[in-house]
Amino acid sequence: MSTTWSRSLPLSGESGHDGTIAVFDNREKAFEIRFARDEELKFRATARRNKLVGLWAAGKLGMGDQEAADYARSVVLADLKRVGGRDVSAKLAADLAGAGIPVTDDEIRATLLDLMARAELEVRTEA
Repeated sequence: MSTTWSRSLPLSGESGHDGTIAVFDNREKAFEIRFARDEELKFRATARRNKLVGLWAAGKLGMGDQEAADYARSVVLADLKRVGGRDVSAKLAADLAGAGIPVTDDEIRATLLDLMARAELEVRTEA
């Protein structure tokens, strides 16, 4: 018994089938571009959220405009050192507790979630 094998996908350069590979290449490139764009939007939204939560905390700390802007910037930078919301949460909790302002971890998490939704909306409308 003999078995005949045939290729299901043509090799590049074979006549009549170049379009098939090109379609797959184009789809792959489109997915890569979309992934990169989504990651950029996520990064920008997270940075925006961190700025907003920094301004929220600065308000609780009774800071003026310039001091609040500087504090918000420090919150953004805290997240850039190690990516993840825990650095931001820990900074906020420590700073607020150090100032004698009662705030729970749940309140910080809820504020982060609310402000992330706002930041995502703002970033998407800018794009």
